[in-house]
Amino acid sequence: MIDRGLFRSAGFRFGAIYALLLAISATGLALFLWWATAGLLERQTQAAINADAQGLSERWAEGGLSALIVTIEDRLAQNVDDDAIYFLADRNMRRVAGNLERWPSNVTTQGPLYELQVMRAGLRSLANVQRYDLPGGFHLLIGRDVQVRAQLRGLLTDAMLWALLVVMLMATAGALVVRNLFRRTIANISATTAAIARGDLTKRVTVAGRGDEFDQVAEVINDMLDRISRLMDGVRQVSNAIAHDLRTPITRARTRLEDALLHADTPEAMRAAIERATADLDGIVAIFQALLRIAEIEAGSRRSAFTRIDIVPLLAEVEDLYGALAEEHGISLVARTPAEAPAYGDKALIQQAVANLLDNAVKFSPQGGTVRLTATVGATVNITVSDQGPGIPPEERAKATDRFYRGESARSTPGSGLGLSLVAAVAHLHGGELRLEDNHPGLRAVLVMPTPEEAEPRPAALQPNHDFIC
Repeated sequence: MIDRGLFRSAGFRFGAIYALLLAISATGLALFLWWATAGLLERQTQAAINADAQGLSERWAEGGLSALIVTIEDRLAQNVDDDAIYFLADRNMRRVAGNLERWPSNVTTQGPLYELQVMRAGLRSLANVQRYDLPGGFHLLIGRDVQVRAQLRGLLTDAMLWALLVVMLMATAGALVVRNLFRRTIANISATTAAIARGDLTKRVTVAGRGDEFDQVAEVINDMLDRISRLMDGVRQVSNAIAHDLRTPITRARTRLEDALLHADTPEAMRAAIERATADLDGIVAIFQALLRIAEIEAGSRRSAFTRIDIVPLLAEVEDLYGALAEEHGISLVARTPAEAPAYGDKALIQQAVANLLDNAVKFSPQGGTVRLTATVGATVNITVSDQGPGIPPEERAKATDRFYRGESARSTPGSGLGLSLVAAVAHLHGGELRLEDNHPGLRAVLVMPTPEEAEPRPAALQPNHDFIC
């Protein structure tokens, strides 16, 4: 019984298309060869008859019947190939000259080329002949013996038919090979995706190494699976980080409330315990708000607020805000900006990103240190915040923008580990990047954004550089 699924399979369709194209190509080639060989023979025969007719017509015009008879006999005598046919008949169709025994009964009209059996020298042969009516009631038959050519045409026809049969067999075999190759490639992809669906994220599509389209598809799928794996790892890491970072303040708030419930003997003590617990819960809410804000930025929903802005007044506001904070910590904040720094983006997000960088710089700078805020305009708009703190080791900089990641030097300082994540998200939303470099000593954070001429609104959602979708 025929499997109906076979006809619905892509492998069968590709194989059938291959076989059809091969058959059409072979048929076209066979027709061309037929036209170039058998057709050429027929055209040569017609050309020879026309040339004879022209020559004999001229002889008739020059010398009449006697000249025509002599010319026919001369041509027959000189015909080396013995394929010329001439027959001159009177008004009663009796033979006057020529090499046929009698006039063919079915040659009745002047003009068409007849292919018929004739008797010549006692032998039956195949000939192409044409009739010409002459003045005085005479009739002339001119032709060529095409028996050998007919045999050659028959051999050529048989060869073409056998060749087409061989081509069909080869097309069928090739279609099966194409189908099997296609099935093996698709089976490789199907097995890998099935394993991924069962939860085995280690499986990858095998790359044959030929560099063809199937290898390109396999590489794209493998890249996608690698990204999914990184996303899943990021989800697990963020989940663990949230559980770890929130467990302490939640436990502390619960402990304080329980302690107040058991030991607070005055309204003032109860109020103080509630306020401390509320502060802990406010910190937890702030963490979730930061996560939601990063997710909102990465989704690109803030692009509706993009407009042309000048970075310089924005930096001046942030400098005024953090100048006082730096002075309280015994740190100098030095700003150097150009007269104008045009950009295209969301003013509030850029301001918050710069504020996060300054907050980190002030937090990690030693007393008496200097924090520098600079802006330069060239092919891009660069906002740089540099400090003289412990910095970030080169091996940790790639992870510094991950959510909740905190290096060894930041373990003892307050914070949630979301500041640089938000800055990186803002940079990518604006089509730029966040670069973390060594300041010798300290850290130099460079927020790079395109100029207004380079920055065009893009509808696609942002692709974050830390492979996590909240």
